[in-house]
Amino acid sequence: MVRSFPPPLRKMARQVPVTHLMSPTVCHVANGIAPDTLGLFVGGAYPDGVTEPDPMPPQILLFIENLWEEALHSDPAFLEEVRRTYLHEIGHYLGLTEEELTGRDLD
Repeated sequence: MVRSFPPPLRKMARQVPVTHLMSPTVCHVANGIAPDTLGLFVGGAYPDGVTEPDPMPPQILLFIENLWEEALHSDPAFLEEVRRTYLHEIGHYLGLTEEELTGRDLD
């Protein structure tokens, strides 16, 4: 999927590791993450003149069980949910808000 991005975006996206977890952890939920969350971007967004680094490196978390449930246990729908969720979280890495992502049909 990243190979289809324009070269500058491809370079930025490749800097963000993706971690697959079965579901949000107890710690995530205790910190306000909904148990049915599909994905999560953590860490600092792509640097745009930030003077202090974020203590957490950027990372995308994908929650496999939740994505599978959202896809109603369908392989093609699951792959589409993973793609959309990944693109949504890359959008956060690039500094886009929820409203901006919704405007790009990535809600």
